[in-house]
Amino acid sequence: MNSLVAQIEKMKPFFEKVSRNKYLRAVKDGFIAAMPVVLFSSIFMLIAYVPNIFGFYWSETVEALIVKPYNYSMGILGLLVAGTTAKSLTDSFNRDLPKNNQINNISTLLASIVGFLLLAADPVEGGFGSGYLGTTGLLSAFVSAFIVVNVYNLFIKNNITIKMPKEVPPNISQTFKDLLPFAASAMIIYFVDIVVRNVAGANFAQMVIELFQPLFSAADGYVGLAIIYGAMSFFWFIGIHGPSIVEPAISAIIYLNLDANLQMFQAGEQATHALTPGIQYFVATLGGTGATFVVPYMFMFMAKSKQNKAIGKASFIPTSFGVNEPILFGGPLVLNPVFFIPFILAPIMNVWVFKFFVDFLGMNSFMYFLPWTTPGPIGLVLGTAFHPLSFVLAALLLVMDVLIYYPFFKVYDKQQVEREQEEVISNEELTAPEFDGDVAIQASESTIKDEKNVLVLCAGGGTSGLLANALENGAKEYNVPVTAAAGSYGTHNDIMKDFDLIVLAPQVASNYEDIKKDADRLGVKLVKTKGKEYISLTNNPKGALDFVLSTLNSEGEEASDTTQLSQEGI
Repeated sequence: MNSLVAQIEKMKPFFEKVSRNKYLRAVKDGFIAAMPVVLFSSIFMLIAYVPNIFGFYWSETVEALIVKPYNYSMGILGLLVAGTTAKSLTDSFNRDLPKNNQINNISTLLASIVGFLLLAADPVEGGFGSGYLGTTGLLSAFVSAFIVVNVYNLFIKNNITIKMPKEVPPNISQTFKDLLPFAASAMIIYFVDIVVRNVAGANFAQMVIELFQPLFSAADGYVGLAIIYGAMSFFWFIGIHGPSIVEPAISAIIYLNLDANLQMFQAGEQATHALTPGIQYFVATLGGTGATFVVPYMFMFMAKSKQNKAIGKASFIPTSFGVNEPILFGGPLVLNPVFFIPFILAPIMNVWVFKFFVDFLGMNSFMYFLPWTTPGPIGLVLGTAFHPLSFVLAALLLVMDVLIYYPFFKVYDKQQVEREQEEVISNEELTAPEFDGDVAIQASESTIKDEKNVLVLCAGGGTSGLLANALENGAKEYNVPVTAAAGSYGTHNDIMKDFDLIVLAPQVASNYEDIKKDADRLGVKLVKTKGKEYISLTNNPKGALDFVLSTLNSEGEEASDTTQLSQEGI
């Protein structure tokens, strides 16, 4: 098993390169930027249709009033994502362009929206139809964004623009500079639209959906679900944020299925599409990638190892809300040969059992979007509209995951007990929720006089909050002028300038080289962290503060350089 993990780890650089792909990153970041719209709209669906389960139905007039915000938000999701994806991709291209010759991301955002309407909207009397402006138009949104940004990059990089005299104000000059790439990208997409309508007899959005329908069906099957969520866990096991690679490939499908399920439910039919955001958040990644909801509780209540018990106590609360990095890196589970099989197997078995409940027992699949931080069993029940079988399934998944992890957990716990018996453990190690090979930071006098702002970034904003809170607590306790904020990678571009230091959590550390270009341009310090190192800092406000002070006062760029943290055993 150790040799297998060693071979897998050799592939890590390739997978990290894939996860940093500009187009995959743009799709993911585009969705992250549009997520408030999805969350907002789902509230109204819950209000409108959950009462139906208990025999209460709104009048048609009231129902129309309730669902109107949904139609005017989720109903144009494709249009919005076209713009946000284009903006994200533009920011990526700008990192490789001279500072004095950048692509205008607002212009590409607008051009992508225009392109999307050309591809997805059918002309009707007085305007255009909205049939493909929502989730059904997401693939068209990506196509529009990719075409627009590449055309802009070609024009701006080669200075194919209308140049104005120096006396013309910059904002006016920028308008003329954007005119040619805007027109070129719109005309290219318009040409694609004309060709597709004449050949396929339908708009581009409809044609793409029909073309990819077999792939959608395959992805929604047992094999497809196993590949998708097995791959997500596999990437996380080798230390790469799995959703960063997998989610962009399935993002259009999952939201399309979610919308279709809701329509089925409204029509009095069973919601049958399994591949939705809910199956990821509350089934495959129940408690986080690897289906780890039960693992901290096993560490806490079943472990004989003092270290494992401490890890369980420190990680069971965040893991219950889907933030499982404390157990992933604190255990550790990632790159730990003992846990390779259950880490991959548990998510696959979970989605297979879920699909069995939908296909053969008549349970509804997910039809509502809920925040990923909703505790898994609760999210499963709410997302499937309180279907009676969902209560049974929630309990069954927890029991099954315990059974899958148990034999491997026992092996690991035995190893830890034997290791503890051989070592001389200090009183501090026995009582503090810290782990071997963790932080050895020496307290330092603060030389900071002016307030310093620190931004902690992770993939979804959950893990980063752990360290941000520790920093805030440490700064308050020791009266040091440091403020901390948590954020998710992809939403940071517009706020980077407001911070003095950016800390990358382990799950986004592979993006260090990309974000460093922006950080250097803005004069912002950047540091990346590793597994146990990061988790230990989140449990140690004083250590977290000392880590930040050391980084701010040093010329080093990486945590291991500035704080001399040990990474043994990771």
